[in-house]
Amino acid sequence: MSLIVHKYGGTSMGSTERIRNVAKRVAKWARAGHQMVVVPSAMSGETNRLLGLAKELAPERPDTAYYRELDMLAATGEQASSALLAIALQAEGLEAVSYAGWQVPIRTDSAYTKARIDSIDDARVRADLAAGKVVIVTGFQGVDEAGNITTLGRGGSDTSAVAVAAALKADECLIYTDVDGVYTTDPRIVPEARRLHSISFEEMLEMASLGSKVLQIRSVEFAGKYKVPLRVLSSFTPWDIPIEEEARSGTLITFEEDEDMEQAVVSGIAFNRDEAKISVLGVPDKPGIAAQILGAVADANIEVDMIIQNVGKEGRTDFSFTVHRNDYARTMDLLKEKVAPALGAQEVVGDAKICKVSIVGIGMRSHVGVASTMFRSLSEEGINIQMISTSEIKTSVVIDEKYMELAVRALHRAFGLDAE
Repeated sequence: MSLIVHKYGGTSMGSTERIRNVAKRVAKWARAGHQMVVVPSAMSGETNRLLGLAKELAPERPDTAYYRELDMLAATGEQASSALLAIALQAEGLEAVSYAGWQVPIRTDSAYTKARIDSIDDARVRADLAAGKVVIVTGFQGVDEAGNITTLGRGGSDTSAVAVAAALKADECLIYTDVDGVYTTDPRIVPEARRLHSISFEEMLEMASLGSKVLQIRSVEFAGKYKVPLRVLSSFTPWDIPIEEEARSGTLITFEEDEDMEQAVVSGIAFNRDEAKISVLGVPDKPGIAAQILGAVADANIEVDMIIQNVGKEGRTDFSFTVHRNDYARTMDLLKEKVAPALGAQEVVGDAKICKVSIVGIGMRSHVGVASTMFRSLSEEGINIQMISTSEIKTSVVIDEKYMELAVRALHRAFGLDAE
């Protein structure tokens, strides 16, 4: 008997009919003798609807009391879908019970709207599994030491599912979504994109961090840290397909690099539209300037991505970095009002119409000329590169947002990803 964790996204839970199909699929696995834990997201659009109601009542405020209530509000979406799924499973003749994150409990820190999981008490879930029940655990949420409900940020249900699988030492965690696996890039932009049968953990981590929406990056980090076997597959396949066929579908996230993987220099093209670039111009070129700029941004709970510092002239230099587009206005205000005056900077400028495009592949470790191929392909399309960032298995560039799709198609073709 295997212990299996299923995670279903908001689209998969988007209506009572879809919830009924999820219940039938879970019931199929349970009747085959598997112990089943299910982590559902809120119904599609529900979290946005709830947060929209909050904004109608009051504009967003950067204070703890406001964010606490946002978490209280947003957590109800997953609670509703979990209860509905339990009811649907009971209608299928199975014993099922749902738990909110605080009932398990899933313990987190107190960073409202962006909480991180500290620990999971698995005793209650294991007792129910031993009694033959299907257990549904709300995704996206937990509880802090003071008993306050917290949420893990957008995409947090993936993280919840992998964390639960790690705590239970599950045999496998299956992430059911509205796509049938991980592709070389988004098929909506490149119709020739291919589904990958497997991808290394390192590549998936890079793809997730660089904008691929298939898996949330923290869920991949959890999978890597605790070696959770992970598979991405579609919830829109017929629920009654044989389990053996279903268990081999989708894309396997593997922790071992097989011989075939080395044949692909680049495995995928990732992109992210949700970026904005900010430059602090004319700051003193001396030690500690970067720490002062980025320290103030970090203290405001704003995440920074790519960073570049130009060569200084006449004792001054320019410092540029990217943030999520949602944090752009807040970061600009912070820098203009507090940081720039304190540093004696000449100017703060920004651009919210940029994007990041990246190539990813473990084969880049052992091949030369990969970056030059990337830069040449973009040059041939007349695309100017504003920033560059590299690691062992990826190269990212910041470009004008209007060239994003052209860049993705050009790179996909340049690295032969459209070929079988």
